[in-house]
Amino acid sequence: MKGFFRWFKSSTKMKRWILLLVVGIILACYGMARILVAKTFDFKEIAIIIGIFVIGFVFVILGIIHMQKRTLELLVQESDSRELDKKAKVSSLIFNKKVYNQGPKIVAIGGGSGLNSVLKGLKNYTDNITAIVTISDYGEKKTDSRRELDTLPLNDIKESLVALAENEEDMEKLLNLQFTEQRLNSLNFGDIYLKAMKDIYGDFTQSIEKTNKILHMTGKVLPVTLEPITICAELEDGTVIESKEKIPDMVNEKVSKINRIFISPTNCKPAPGVLEAIAEADAIVIGPGSLYTNVIPNLLVKGVSKAIKESKAFKIYVSNIMTEQGQTDNYTLSDHIKIINEHAGKGVIDYCIYDSGELTPEFIRKYNMRGQDLVEIDASKAKAEGVNLMQREISYVNGEFIRHNPDAIAASIIQLICDDLKFKDMQNDAKYMLLNDRLKDAKKSLKDTKKKKQKENKKSKNKKKQSKKDESKFFKKYKDRIESIQESEKKLQEKENKKTGKRENSKDEIKNDTNTKTSDKTPTKKK
Repeated sequence: MKGFFRWFKSSTKMKRWILLLVVGIILACYGMARILVAKTFDFKEIAIIIGIFVIGFVFVILGIIHMQKRTLELLVQESDSRELDKKAKVSSLIFNKKVYNQGPKIVAIGGGSGLNSVLKGLKNYTDNITAIVTISDYGEKKTDSRRELDTLPLNDIKESLVALAENEEDMEKLLNLQFTEQRLNSLNFGDIYLKAMKDIYGDFTQSIEKTNKILHMTGKVLPVTLEPITICAELEDGTVIESKEKIPDMVNEKVSKINRIFISPTNCKPAPGVLEAIAEADAIVIGPGSLYTNVIPNLLVKGVSKAIKESKAFKIYVSNIMTEQGQTDNYTLSDHIKIINEHAGKGVIDYCIYDSGELTPEFIRKYNMRGQDLVEIDASKAKAEGVNLMQREISYVNGEFIRHNPDAIAASIIQLICDDLKFKDMQNDAKYMLLNDRLKDAKKSLKDTKKKKQKENKKSKNKKKQSKKDESKFFKKYKDRIESIQESEKKLQEKENKKTGKRENSKDEIKNDTNTKTSDKTPTKKK
């Protein structure tokens, strides 16, 4: 009986359709009863009875259809172990994990924290995620762990594995664990584990695929190439930089913009499974991340950009929120898209998701101090590059940093896929129901968080207003005079400090002169 009563919980959203069905039955029965009981009819009475019966009959049909649809939605919802709202689960329903393995195939290309934000959001919708990550030594010195184990630079791969893990915190601690005792001193557990997997399975790509199953992770991570590559930059003045770390400093030193990025060797082959994943994808996500060092290098690997162009998937570029010092100074949205098209060719991007720019000025000022600014949105120029623009609120403040919101990015990508399924008249498909149901929950949670932020902002504004109101009448009246007096006092203090500073300097000079004179007078000893 407990399982039966769970169907009437508010979380199941079933009561409304049961009520509609009951109302429909009552109206239909009432119409039928009037026909059977009445002896004579006029035209008006017949019209009312028929109207009541038809409305009741329509309610019954709608109630049955929506009850069946909602039942299927609940079955699909229950089959996900990564439920967004775990309280909403109906524990008496059937568990069918297979539904989620049939979710949309999504390929995310990039590296760094931007790519990880995309992966964190998408893993709530589908198991078929493939992260394609750059492997480059970037000209950096090898760590002790890499030198001892003779491994490729795997930091980006480890970060992506963490992003796809069910328990991100524990996975991060495990893979980044640095040993400190005896023979294992300075070795990294993540490097040891991935080397051990490679030794067992022989192939690096296969070892990472097996890692996903062993560590119970969503999707898989693939290196874009197994060959060690170096990211190089050519500046507008002809200077060539062969180290990623030196690019920002050299750009600032030479006061010259980046003309192009290239990889060395230029003919490196993609890793096994990369081109296949792109060809089979329903959506390909490029970025966000460092334009010249995380995004474009992946597209320069032989055959990757060609495979993206030939793919029938949605090709989505997630724009950066802020510019990057020494790389994309003063770059607009259209500049980012133009640079990608220049390096990989047109047809790599169909859609561009960019932020609405609703950020508090305080945080933007902090970035301005570091030489960064908001990416200017020049929509007309961006459209001229042959890209469909999608303005979304995809940014949020995480501590002291402005970051991409994983849930907002994922919701925007999944919305495109849902609209396409709807266009193909696949509303009753299990895939559509799964995505649409999750999308509703995600949008609701995003709205709730937005409302909370607005309330918090209002409170802080009200406090500021209240503090202004609490100021004394005397202060309000003579505020300008007080400020001018304070400024004059500051100036006087500065002058005094300068005078005292000059006096001290003159004293030091006199002391130095006396020391030199005494040193000159002291006789030198004869040998």
